[in-house]
Amino acid sequence: MAARMAKKLYESELMVLQAKLVDMQAWVQATGARIVVIFEGRDAAGKGSTIKRVSEYLNPRVTRIVALNTPSERDKTRWYFQRYVPHLPAAGEIVLMDRSWYNRAGVEHVMGYCTSVEYHRFLHQTPIFERMLVEDGIILIKYWFSVSDKEQERRFRDRADDPMRRWKLSPNDVLSITKWEDYSRAKDTMFVHTDIPEAKWWEVDNEDKRRGRINTIAHLLSQIPYEVVEREEVIVPERPASGGYERPPRDMTSTVPDYAKELEKRHKDERVASKKSKKDREADAADIAEKEEEKEGL
Repeated sequence: MAARMAKKLYESELMVLQAKLVDMQAWVQATGARIVVIFEGRDAAGKGSTIKRVSEYLNPRVTRIVALNTPSERDKTRWYFQRYVPHLPAAGEIVLMDRSWYNRAGVEHVMGYCTSVEYHRFLHQTPIFERMLVEDGIILIKYWFSVSDKEQERRFRDRADDPMRRWKLSPNDVLSITKWEDYSRAKDTMFVHTDIPEAKWWEVDNEDKRRGRINTIAHLLSQIPYEVVEREEVIVPERPASGGYERPPRDMTSTVPDYAKELEKRHKDERVASKKSKKDREADAADIAEKEEEKEGL
């Protein structure tokens, strides 16, 4: 494994790439292009954090993140791809799929949530379905995020100990540790059947998340034939003279309490108390030293 990418270099290059993503989005809007980017991979492989960096400065009305829930009983009676079709982009839209129809080739197959017939039908139909999307003009890009078994386990344990990220761990996620080889075989079979010229699989080494994010965004930009679109200059007008409007008294509306002001006061009081206690400790130490000196002088 390569050394972790330096934080300063990562942050500076990330800003450059994110600015290019904004340019790419403007081209998508101007040309009416339709883009679908699929993010797949092992649990805790870093798909979500990469999607976050891709979408961070993009317009959510143009670039949508799709992360579907577990299929309902009704969903299970429909054509498998039917629940995904409504989320495909219209002209001038980008869809980032945090997992996708490939759930059937991975977790559903490994965990026994689909039948063997459904699984093999999926492997047969997926290339047909994706060729139809591409033939209709959709730009379809598929990423598989790879991570080692040791790194996956480390990330699981980090999440389990972090109350802010514990929600990311589901029972299925934890079970994936015990089914590492099953998921490996499922991924290999999936690639054999669905790595087609019209929609190739691109594998991301995401052992180091910083490198993985930079590599993914740079590659994504290289796969879209965008050009910098000249955008209309936005001119902020001068504020006109007042027309006599007077704001109603503030006590007539419900205002959010000034928690920040209370926080600042509490922080200031704690700092003052800390300084006082430090001075008290220093004074006590000086008294003790003085008494010791007096004893030695007797």
